[in-house]
Amino acid sequence: MKNIVRQVFHSTRFVIGFIIFVVMLLMIIFYPLLVREDPLNMVGGLFYKPGTYVSVKDVVETDPYTLKMNVVSGELRALTDQEKNSMADWLTKYGNVKKSEINIKNTAQLVSLWNKNYNPDADQEGLLAAEKQQYMRLNSKIAKLANNKDVYVTDKDGKEKTKIDPQAFANVKSISNQKTFILGTDNFGRDVLTELVSAAGVSLKIGLVSGVIATLIGLILGLLAGYVGGTLDDFVMFITNIFTVVPSFILLVLISFSVGQNARGVMLTALIIGITSWPWTTRSVRSQVISLRNRDHVNLSKLSGHGLVRIIFTDILPYVASYVVMALILQISSGILSEAQLSMLGLGPATTKVSTLGLMMNWAMAYKAIITGAWWAFIPVILTITLISFSLNLMNTGLDQVFNPQLRE
Repeated sequence: MKNIVRQVFHSTRFVIGFIIFVVMLLMIIFYPLLVREDPLNMVGGLFYKPGTYVSVKDVVETDPYTLKMNVVSGELRALTDQEKNSMADWLTKYGNVKKSEINIKNTAQLVSLWNKNYNPDADQEGLLAAEKQQYMRLNSKIAKLANNKDVYVTDKDGKEKTKIDPQAFANVKSISNQKTFILGTDNFGRDVLTELVSAAGVSLKIGLVSGVIATLIGLILGLLAGYVGGTLDDFVMFITNIFTVVPSFILLVLISFSVGQNARGVMLTALIIGITSWPWTTRSVRSQVISLRNRDHVNLSKLSGHGLVRIIFTDILPYVASYVVMALILQISSGILSEAQLSMLGLGPATTKVSTLGLMMNWAMAYKAIITGAWWAFIPVILTITLISFSLNLMNTGLDQVFNPQLRE
């Protein structure tokens, strides 16, 4: 046993996959202990950007600190590279500005050229009406960023009026009411990072339960069909072929839809995925058992009068155990992906108490996160699903290298 473990951890692929998986598992376990918040708590609003949010009231009431900084240049940093390129494109085509005079990296100079030369009424041949409107909106944004009008704070009655110095700054550490969203908020105003960690844990649970169910069904049927043979083998293979001919995902969708939305919980979803994912495990285990059932140690066990159950569990199962472990790993990965696919179709777990990776993707699509540019609502979810599947498949490949003599280096 020690020798096998040593060989497994000598596989580079297995070690890399194992490290990735363990890091994610530790994150799922320890993050809720450090951040004791309900992952479904609606703290913010629709797709708030990642960052730290502070109380405006506390900022006004805190002690100001004067810093000699060009605040206008700082505000101009809000212009994106795409907007700067659009400004340079308009200036060269319609503003009679030479390309050599434009430096996109110098935002202040670019804005100065824009303010001098941009005219919405200029001849803009070749531009669509929508593009003209886009340039007008960009001009309004620039005017707002460069606005140097005085800002005042007044009391409720408007009697006391205090001017805010543009170079007055507040120390964030002195502001008690603040909230950091490392990955922003989702469509419901929930902290994406906290929700993501919780969702990853639930998806892993679904993958584990469905993987165990599918592997157990496939193992039992494969062992019986392969060893007993005859009519039992024909019957098992007949059922297996039916499940194989009809795509498992189609069966998964049909069963999930027939169950109904109200009844679909996390465990029921895992059960549905498990009972539709066993055929390929059955076929593979059966082929392994057929190659083992006539070996000398099995025949010797038969001659000794050992029963069916003992022969299967003591003389055959140990020889297919390594394959069963690899099948379980693949079934877990497949279960996580199946849940994500179902949830994206609206057929996943119907629950308001927990979220899954698939449900997070479904919500992001439903509320048009991709169109609005709220990347933090879906890209971290995609990366999490990818990393989990990648790590499990790497571990499976590493085990295959160890237990399959043909693949050993």
